Amino acid sequence: MTSNDPLKFVSGLSAKLAARTRHVCTFLGAGASRAAGLPDVAMLQKSVLSTLDEDKRAVFEAQLASRNLEQALSRLRRIAGLLRDDQQLDGLTAKAAMDLDAEVCEAIVAQLDVGTADPEAALRFAAWVARADYRLPVEIFTVNYDLLIETALEQLRVPYFDGFIGSLSARFHTDLVEGRPGVDAEALPAFFARLWKLHGSINWEWEGREIVRRGQPVPNGRPAAIYPSEAKYEESRRMPFVVLHDRFRRALNEPETLALIAGYSFCDDHLNDFIFDAARRRERSEFVALCFSDIPEILAKNAVTLPNLQVAGAAEAIIGGVRGEWKVRDEPPPGVWENDKFTLGNFKNLASYLARTGGSDPIEEQMQLVLKSLLQSKPVADAEP
Repeated sequence: MTSNDPLKFVSGLSAKLAARTRHVCTFLGAGASRAAGLPDVAMLQKSVLSTLDEDKRAVFEAQLASRNLEQALSRLRRIAGLLRDDQQLDGLTAKAAMDLDAEVCEAIVAQLDVGTADPEAALRFAAWVARADYRLPVEIFTVNYDLLIETALEQLRVPYFDGFIGSLSARFHTDLVEGRPGVDAEALPAFFARLWKLHGSINWEWEGREIVRRGQPVPNGRPAAIYPSEAKYEESRRMPFVVLHDRFRRALNEPETLALIAGYSFCDDHLNDFIFDAARRRERSEFVALCFSDIPEILAKNAVTLPNLQVAGAAEAIIGGVRGEWKVRDEPPPGVWENDKFTLGNFKNLASYLARTGGSDPIEEQMQLVLKSLLQSKPVADAEP
């Protein structure tokens, strides 16, 4: 039976990350937030329902039928956009749909408080970004709408650009998002990391027909601009969600890209198509997907036909199109192997591994100071191991 060597895989990944001329981008799913103790979409759904009163819960449960939380929010917004005056759909008027949208978003914002999260993995990831001296900027794509990554970047004073410019009511700048780093004269310098939030954020707010980024989570009673509903795609090519998705597609198609995918369940067909299509078109680029446990079937189906799409699960891997279990080593690679399982699919382990690839740096000392400060600021009960 075919087996894959974890040490060889990790050594190869380190060599890829060491090539400073490459275009490196990361794509983070809900697993990155779960590693910090924040809820994923399924957990958020359960929490949201528990906050609604009985009548609203019944209405929202009807929207959730055969849909997840994001899809239900998308439907609420379509209802609000379609109806006029006292017209109703699914027992909702346009105003009732908007009010329910705002209440659901308020519950989501409350559940995604980074003050309750364990920041260590995000800080280690930010430390790697700070030291990533590549010719082209590191691009961080995420479908998470919490503020975990940007908080860590700011705590370590890592310069980054998220598509918005401003402090109080930051506006989205399409031209800067669409510029090719290293090509366009107007592009931001490479030492600015790029943070692209494909599903919006809890500090994005609708201001009329425009989305602005606030310095804090959206206040109670106002709907956050999270998840790109179909209506948004139809409104304008210039809307942030469409522009950011296009940025994702173009980033994956940059020549000789290294794309590191972590914490993502491959449940979004639209984003999956971008990844698999880029792997087919760019044979000299490399796509590395790290899974917390089992390898999703749609990912496995594509990986066995695409040698440049490498997949590492807890018990097995698909490398060079060959699927096989991990070979248990007498001396397993430190930090990536535990209880006969490959553990880089855990974002905590991945962040630590990435931080180590950058070598020693004053950033490490700064990170430890931030962690110590955060620990001291928490209540005693929260600080206990």
